[in-house]
Amino acid sequence: MGLRFIFMLTRNDQTVEDADMHLQTALKLGIRHIGFKDIGLPIERLKDLSRMIRAGGATSYLEVVSLDRDSELASAQAAVEIGVDILLGGTHVEEVSAIVRGTRIRYCPFPGRISGHPSVLEGGIEEIVASARRIAAHEGVHGLDLLAYRSREDVPALMQAVCAAVSKPVYMAGSIETPGQIAAVKQAGGMGFTIGTAALDGRYPAESKDVAGQLAAIMRDVAEINNHLSPYHKQSLTSAFGAFADTASPRIAGRINDIEIKLAKIEAESGWHFNAREDAFLLVHKGRLLMRFRDRDEVVEEGDFIIVPHGVEHCPEALTAECQIVLIEPPRSHA
Repeated sequence: MGLRFIFMLTRNDQTVEDADMHLQTALKLGIRHIGFKDIGLPIERLKDLSRMIRAGGATSYLEVVSLDRDSELASAQAAVEIGVDILLGGTHVEEVSAIVRGTRIRYCPFPGRISGHPSVLEGGIEEIVASARRIAAHEGVHGLDLLAYRSREDVPALMQAVCAAVSKPVYMAGSIETPGQIAAVKQAGGMGFTIGTAALDGRYPAESKDVAGQLAAIMRDVAEINNHLSPYHKQSLTSAFGAFADTASPRIAGRINDIEIKLAKIEAESGWHFNAREDAFLLVHKGRLLMRFRDRDEVVEEGDFIIVPHGVEHCPEALTAECQIVLIEPPRSHA
């Protein structure tokens, strides 16, 4: 599974007033993990956000940043009422677990000591790791929300230590705003990370400072880190056929899974033959092809294709001086 980018509709730990506008921007860019905080907008607005996130095919996250017990429990109750998919943050694990038990909400609290607003992660690495182990062992906890980039410790070392100490997913949060920080999350073994303020304020390194440009740059960098960028560019069949003159055997132009895409030039009759196990797809790019079967002849014109099932005898013959064919089939078996 690739590293998840969770776009938070928040600035300085509060859901922003124009969150619905930024949500639409995110959905148009294909962002599939979107969250908000329990502070900043009334619960009815948060319900609307959650409904829009789900209607857009995305996963919804609510991150609790309330500092006192009563406010945190009220936020957990709100998460159930809103119907979010994942509840991030908070520190009162026993009581919050009881609130979300029986719902479909996955609960990922904060390990370590949390203080202030915006929230800060206190304590040394060993203390935070011990807290992470203890919390992750709880049956009602599905993962952890680590405020790694709000810690005074060595952040990469902290993330690696926590991820190594627990078997449940770890999400990284806290002022992430560079590709290097995202790469460090991936290297540490994190499940995902959150970005809110940096994108809304145009702080992420990108050509554009607007939210759409910021999110597009983050998505591009995440795709690169996840090795999800395509190395392929369009190709011209005319140029590809012009690059070789051999008519003795097809030339492999590419592969898709276990399928080979071949280019072949036919100048005469190829003789009767059959493939024992492989079906073949033939597309005439240029010229005309006569495909003989035992029961009939088929003339395949430019732009036409024909499928030859395995085990069926056939005899291809060029009806023009040269016939250029795109052949799609599995690698030939030599058994």
